[in-house]
Amino acid sequence: MMYKIPMTINGFKKLKKELKYLKSITRPAIIKAIIESRKHGDLKENAEYHAAREEQGFCEQRIQDIESKLYYAQVIDIKNVEYNGKVVFGSTVSILNINNNKKFVFCIVGDDESDCNNGLISINSPLSRSLIGKSIKDIVDVSTPSGVIKYQILNIEYI
Repeated sequence: MMYKIPMTINGFKKLKKELKYLKSITRPAIIKAIIESRKHGDLKENAEYHAAREEQGFCEQRIQDIESKLYYAQVIDIKNVEYNGKVVFGSTVSILNINNNKKFVFCIVGDDESDCNNGLISINSPLSRSLIGKSIKDIVDVSTPSGVIKYQILNIEYI
């Protein structure tokens, strides 16, 4: 049995949009490219044909990957989560790096949604794992390649 894949509503919508694009735009364009390249003669030495077939393989694999993720998705709407004052999937967390006094704000999201540059970190990251279930003012130790970093939770929002 496969496990559920947690994702936010935004992450679910983003995957559905990508799937629709792949099926309605990318896939037909690749098929057209394959048909056109077949007209150029011998398929053994036809670079355009082989490139299009390779692209088709990547496209079909991504479609299967997305369909599987959507099938096993556990969509979590943070607005429906009980506000218990603890860090949970989908919550927005403000933390302070005690080592260097820098503040960070980020939202804990699914693997496919993570984007560090936009304040979205994966539920499976070491930082997220150490924060889940903790409360405001708690201090957590996070093991990193450069050593242990101490963070204090400043705020938790369910937005």
